[in-house]
Amino acid sequence: MSKTNEISVEEKLKALFELQLIDSKIDKIRTVRGELPLEVRDLEDFVAGLETRIGHFADELKGLEDSITEKKNIIKEAQALIKKYETQQDKVRNNREYDSLTKEAEFQNLEIQLAEKRIKEYKANINSKKEIAEKSEEELTSRKKDLKIKRKELEEIVSETEKEEASLLKKSKNSESIIDDRLLNAYKRIRSNVMNGLGVVTVERDACGGCFNKTPPQRQLDIRMHKKIIVCEHCGRILVDAEILSGKSVKA
Repeated sequence: MSKTNEISVEEKLKALFELQLIDSKIDKIRTVRGELPLEVRDLEDFVAGLETRIGHFADELKGLEDSITEKKNIIKEAQALIKKYETQQDKVRNNREYDSLTKEAEFQNLEIQLAEKRIKEYKANINSKKEIAEKSEEELTSRKKDLKIKRKELEEIVSETEKEEASLLKKSKNSESIIDDRLLNAYKRIRSNVMNGLGVVTVERDACGGCFNKTPPQRQLDIRMHKKIIVCEHCGRILVDAEILSGKSVKA
């Protein structure tokens, strides 16, 4: 049904109240799901972050292992040079050449000491990173189990409610189609500003069904006549009488 100005106020009120009842059912379905979608998304992000972190650890460990290999090669080269210098010392012709070779050998010994020191540091770093990586792996395994459980819970809830929600959303759109834009926007604005999502409420026991403040007798009479849109003077919700959907109304 298309929107038209020929629709009476009573029909608009009925459509509004029906829309509210439908939207309240949709709200209830989404409340049942609770925070599960957010929890699943947060867990997915956390798992992805852990996997990235573990990947970085693997790269860093490989880099450290390569550095150890490099230092070991430096040690081998230095040891080979020392042997070479020692052999050359047996063939020198003067003290100056001997001293020069001795200094070269000493320098290579320092290179060996420095390389050995770096290897110890790299190995300590590797052990530290492996320990952190192992804890991260354990946490990843645990979080993946949690994620699997949460996904299953969400899938079950969605499976149970998605058909009902789709049907209700279709009904909601149908009800919206016969309400003029100004009134529909007012309803949606009220819904978004209240905790329980009630933009349209009935008068119950002479009070607003939303904020429970007393509604004056004359306003109650006006509400039952279905001749104009009346809002609660305290909370701004749109007020209808409990029998609006039955077709009964008070005649002027």
